[in-house]
Amino acid sequence: MAFGVNGVSAITAITAQNSRGVAALEPLPADLVTAQIEAVSGDLEIHATKIGMLATSAIVEAVAAAIEEIDLPLVVLDPVLASTSGHRLIDADGVQMLLTELLPRVFVVTPNVPEAEALSGRRISSDEDMREAARRLHDMGPAAVIIKGGHRRPSGGNETAMVVDLLFDGRSFRELRTPRVDQPSSLRGTGCAFASAIAACLALGHELPDAAARAQRHVASLLAGSTRTYTET
Repeated sequence: MAFGVNGVSAITAITAQNSRGVAALEPLPADLVTAQIEAVSGDLEIHATKIGMLATSAIVEAVAAAIEEIDLPLVVLDPVLASTSGHRLIDADGVQMLLTELLPRVFVVTPNVPEAEALSGRRISSDEDMREAARRLHDMGPAAVIIKGGHRRPSGGNETAMVVDLLFDGRSFRELRTPRVDQPSSLRGTGCAFASAIAACLALGHELPDAAARAQRHVASLLAGSTRTYTET
């Protein structure tokens, strides 16, 4: 909505959660997820696709099949592995299916640093580690990789340090920088907002580097506004 794009959805799981974390989740049947995707894509023209939490290997397989069969365009995958509070949001078989069946079918994957480490098998403690993790993920099939740098904390007590998101398209690296905004511990959903904003911008016809930069500015603006709101209340 913030970008003037109409979003439609297919729900993969029901969660019980609040500002402190996820208490429980119940995945939906994979065939119901498929039915939702078929229903919305049969009614409206889809210009870009964003994928978030998938929960089970059966749902990952169903979504991968739908991308192929329906020819869903410009797939942005936010590989949600766990909630901010640490609740696991996809099973081990689902992670393996994501690597083998889903990554080769997406346009761009947008892991945060812990997700990039888990998926690539590369520990990230330096800029070169981050680049190597991006290379490894790109080798698994997506057209591009964006590793979000928000989890890499400022060094030396420098509170004005920048957040650097790393974009790799298989040919070159591009660093997207924005001033760090300290967020309340109860604030969640920034990764989802980032991936959704990229999908919205792609749907509007922006090239990926521009879409990623716009998405980064959008999330930074949301964080700044949320920080002010929490402070005021």
